[in-house]
Amino acid sequence: MTNEERVKKIKEALGNSSDIVVRKLNDKITYLFLESVSSDDKISDFLLKSVTKWEEEKDLFSILQKEIYNSHLEVVEDFNECYYYLASGYTCLFVNQEKKYFVIETKTKLDRGISESTSEPLIRGPKDSFTENHAINLGLIRKRIKDPKLRISEQKIGRRTNSKVALIYIEDIADFKKVKTLEEALTKIDIDGILDTGYLRDFLESNEKSFFPKVISTERPDFCCQSLLNGKIVILVENSPYALILPAILMDFFKTSEDYYQKNASSTFSRILKGIAFLVTIITPALYIALMTFNQEMIPDQLLISLATQRSEVPFPTFMEVIIFVILFEILREADIKSPSASGASMSIVGALILGDAAVTAGIVSPFVVIVVAITSICELVFTDMDFINAIRQWRLLFIFSTIFTGIIGIVSAGLFLIIKLASLEPLNTPYLLPYSPFNLSGMEDSFFLLPSRKRKKRPDYLTQNKRRLKP
Repeated sequence: MTNEERVKKIKEALGNSSDIVVRKLNDKITYLFLESVSSDDKISDFLLKSVTKWEEEKDLFSILQKEIYNSHLEVVEDFNECYYYLASGYTCLFVNQEKKYFVIETKTKLDRGISESTSEPLIRGPKDSFTENHAINLGLIRKRIKDPKLRISEQKIGRRTNSKVALIYIEDIADFKKVKTLEEALTKIDIDGILDTGYLRDFLESNEKSFFPKVISTERPDFCCQSLLNGKIVILVENSPYALILPAILMDFFKTSEDYYQKNASSTFSRILKGIAFLVTIITPALYIALMTFNQEMIPDQLLISLATQRSEVPFPTFMEVIIFVILFEILREADIKSPSASGASMSIVGALILGDAAVTAGIVSPFVVIVVAITSICELVFTDMDFINAIRQWRLLFIFSTIFTGIIGIVSAGLFLIIKLASLEPLNTPYLLPYSPFNLSGMEDSFFLLPSRKRKKRPDYLTQNKRRLKP
């Protein structure tokens, strides 16, 4: 195949795209690249200088293989691979009558720089976060864990996107069975494209149906490294600033990387507060409905009189008040998230104040309902993982609907159902309620009560057989 035939074949395959650049240096050498993803400066400064001075040599291919000044030079034999390399920012160089081809890395910078995390802000600790650049993301982990046992297994997923997916673990810490299970799961994925780690979630989570996430999503490299050192597995996807950490248990969503950068007493207090907030945000609206509708004898007389007075002008039943305001606050929260940062927070605050005050003044809802729903929404804000927050929202509604007809009995029934459901989950054969059910002593060192670093001598044995963290 001549150089002209090769160029024609590529142009036809790419639909004569406007960003294709072809240059024929002489009868022997032709190169081609996509200017939208390649750097013209790199090609002019490094590639052309290497090629032009050897163009008269007879054994041109062998000489160019040695003399082209680029650390990312590959020789490919399959012509179809050229399409992948072109889209990845490489330049394809063809030498006439040769069945092999050069691909030289000449990527242009299309990524933002390393910046501070926006979804998981910290007061104390590293400020860097993952970006859309795959190499940088791997580097952010490499620079923290310099252990030669760190393993990065990479494969391409997506018939059309060919996205790089990296499976990262520490060989002598991570459970080999869990690693093999994930590798097999990734290998079986057959989909048009992977654009973000979220695309992998459904394939990696087990078939157990649950609102609660079994995978942690984070943009913090330090949190990923903490997880790797405990025996967990991290997955990175090209062009995604978020990593997945597996397996995830319920206790993981009450932790942050900042917990390990401050005194253990402060971290313990923070985690206990999150546990309380978790219960409050799920149960409080349902509890208010139960007390006001079915179990009024449990309310002190003076408070009951005050609540009854407030509700005397309200035309709706209690459960309708709560549902209206819960939905209203969730809409305001969504508007805050989706709005530009400059106006989102102020708009949501003004909207909540005006609508809340107007609803009470108009007699649509009672003031105490506004307080209940506000407390519920505030407690939800202590969590940062959106999948976990969405699970809380859904279970809150289940508690509300289970209470409408049976009161306190409905809350108890929904609570038992929640515990049973959580206890039945086993992501990667890891019980979701660890270290409390089943009880695991090594896991208790880093649960709601965080021990000082010098006393956390063992890794959780449900993650690894290499349990010793500190030397004896």
